[in-house]
Amino acid sequence: MDFNKGVSKSLCWLNGKIMPTAQACIPVSDHGLLYGDGVFEGIRFYQRRAFRLSEHLHRLRDSAAAIGLPLPLDRAALETAVAELIEAIAVPEGYLRLVVTRGEGTMGIDPSSCKRGNVFIIATQMELVDAEKRQQGIRVIIAATRRLPVDGLDPRIKSLNYLNHILARMEAGNAGAQEAILLNARGHVCEGSADNVYIVRDHALLTPPVSDGALDGVTRRVVMELAAQAGIACREETLAPYDLYTADECFLTGTGAELIPVRDIDGRLLRQCPGGVYLDLQVRFQALIQWETAA
Repeated sequence: MDFNKGVSKSLCWLNGKIMPTAQACIPVSDHGLLYGDGVFEGIRFYQRRAFRLSEHLHRLRDSAAAIGLPLPLDRAALETAVAELIEAIAVPEGYLRLVVTRGEGTMGIDPSSCKRGNVFIIATQMELVDAEKRQQGIRVIIAATRRLPVDGLDPRIKSLNYLNHILARMEAGNAGAQEAILLNARGHVCEGSADNVYIVRDHALLTPPVSDGALDGVTRRVVMELAAQAGIACREETLAPYDLYTADECFLTGTGAELIPVRDIDGRLLRQCPGGVYLDLQVRFQALIQWETAA
């Protein structure tokens, strides 16, 4: 999710060197650029420490393994690169985009000519979602663009292929909304264009399962942990648009924007925004960040 209002500073770690992002270059023959052949992670840092870095690197490893992409760097080297970049950008909070491409190769989709992938990490100082949006909630539509089917591309793979999500976000923009929710081929709710979906109904917290096409998001899992600690019933459940329209409350979760309440879906106002469950979890989430990233 990228409801940020702008970026004031940006650096890039590229294959071992740190430079201004505008100066970072990879070959135009890199298959990550030509064919979207690569994987990535979005990571937040607070108090100059990456949040849940271990989980992000674990998912990066699994995404790479799933598409047969050898990681050019091991886990320790990636951790070092992240630490070096956070130190170099010298801001207390920000966002990291860690990308591994297939690497430079010949024309054509056969990856066998790609001998070594490129690794780059972009660090940006984001201006986060403003207080007004967190208080009033955002407008959401259900997109006509569908999520790629699970039997076509497993949603647990965070690949560089995001075109259908981009088209869905364009739909939202054209409708004057801030986000779009994608359905799968069966008409079940999957996720937002770059975030997971939660609803509250009858005092229970519900989110679509990965088997319906939802990304197994790191922040999504954090919310499940916090709900359990708070005694809030939380479960994965197949959801239809009807369930969103009739929910007591709805919010989105993602690394970039954390937790964001939803005010209306396809013009239908929700009963509560922000709702009590969202407010409780938001306070707990911020406390967890402070505790886990404290020096």
